[in-house]
Amino acid sequence: MKTPLLIAAACLMALLSTVGASLPYPILPPLFASDAPNSLNNFLGLPPKLLFGIALTINPLGLLLGATLMGSLSDRYGRRRVLLVTGFGGAIGHAVTALALVLENYPAFIIARFVTGLAEGNGSVARALLAERLEGALRLRALSWLNGAFHAGWLVGPLLAGATLGFGITVPFMVAVAALVLASLLVMAALPREAPSADTSSIWQVARERHALNLLRFPELRTLFSISLAVACGVTAFYSYYPLWLVEVGNYDTAAIATANMVMCGIMTAASLFAGRESAVPPLRRAAWYAWGVAATVGGVALGNLWIGLVAISLFGIPNAFYNTVMQGWAAERFSAHGQGAIMGLLSTTFCLASIVTALAGALLSLLDTRLVLGLGAALCAWAGWRIGAWRSELAAARLSANGATT
Repeated sequence: MKTPLLIAAACLMALLSTVGASLPYPILPPLFASDAPNSLNNFLGLPPKLLFGIALTINPLGLLLGATLMGSLSDRYGRRRVLLVTGFGGAIGHAVTALALVLENYPAFIIARFVTGLAEGNGSVARALLAERLEGALRLRALSWLNGAFHAGWLVGPLLAGATLGFGITVPFMVAVAALVLASLLVMAALPREAPSADTSSIWQVARERHALNLLRFPELRTLFSISLAVACGVTAFYSYYPLWLVEVGNYDTAAIATANMVMCGIMTAASLFAGRESAVPPLRRAAWYAWGVAATVGGVALGNLWIGLVAISLFGIPNAFYNTVMQGWAAERFSAHGQGAIMGLLSTTFCLASIVTALAGALLSLLDTRLVLGLGAALCAWAGWRIGAWRSELAAARLSANGATT
C-alpha cells in the first residue's frame, strides 16, 4: 500500500462528497423560481417553494442516514468495499439526477438526490481509513488534509456548477460522475483487497445493532457526542445564517456573498493543511482553545458591526479547521476499540443532526433577529470549550485514582 496514494484517494472522495452536496445550489433556484410552469416546479400542483424546500432537504437526509451507517458497515465489510460501492453509487446518483432534470421528472430527481446523499455519507469511512492505516503525526496531518478536502468541496461545487452550466444543465452532474468514477478507480489502486471477515452479520443486523448512535450507551462517548453536537450547532448556525446577516447588515448581493464565501473557504482550506502539525500541548487543551476561537468568530458576527463581522467571517475557518483535526485525531486514538468507522460515523452524524436542529431553531429565532441565531451558536461553542476543559480534568482525576488503586 502506497501511503501518498492512500491519502490522495481518501481526500478525493472527501472533496467529491461535499462537491456533490453543494453542486445543485446555483442550479436549482432558477428551475423552481421560473415563472413558466414545468413538471419540476408544478409537480402535483404543489407550491414551487415547497417543492424547492423538499429538493434541498432530501440530500441532507440521505447524508444523515449515510453518516450514521457507512462507518459501521465499513467496520464489518471493509473500507475498500464500502468506498467503492458509495463511489460508484454516488456516480449513478448524479447521472440519474441529470436524466431526471432533462425529463423534468420530480420523483426521480428526489430519489436520485437521496441516493446521492446516502453515498456522500462515506466521509466517515474515509476518516476511518486514515485513522486505521496511519499512526502518530502522519495520521494527524492526513486527517487535517482530509478536512481541508471537505472544506474545499463547498467552494468547488458551486464554482463547478457556474463554470459548466452554460454548456447544458446536465454537464455539471456528468463532470461529477466522471470525477467519482476516477476517485473510485484510485481507491481500487490504492487499497488492496481485504481478507473476508469472520463476522457473519448481515447488512440489516449491522444497520440495526451497530449504527453510530449505538455508541451513546458509553458515558465517555456521550460526552464526546454532546461536545461535538454543541460545536457543530455553532458551526452550522454560522454557515446557514452569515449570508443572510450580510444581506441585512451590509446589503450584500449574490456576487458579494460569493466573494466573502470564497475568502472564508480559502482560508479554512489553507488552515487545514497546517492543522495536523505536532504539538507539545495536550490535545484536549488545544481543542478547548479552538472551540473558544470558533465561539469568538461566530460571536464577532453576532455583534452586528459590518467590519468586525467581515473579519470574523474571514477568520472563522482557522479555529474551525484546527478544532476538527485535533478532536478527530484524539477520538481516533482513545476510542479505537469501538471501531474507527463507528467513531468517525458518530462525529459525522453530529454535524448532520446539527444542521437539522439549526434549521428548525434558526427558522424561529431569525424571525426576531438573525443575530440571535449567531449568538446562540457562539454560546454553544463557548460552552463546548468550557466542557472540554472540565472533561480533561475529570479524565486526569480518573487516571490518578486508577494509578493509586494499583499501587
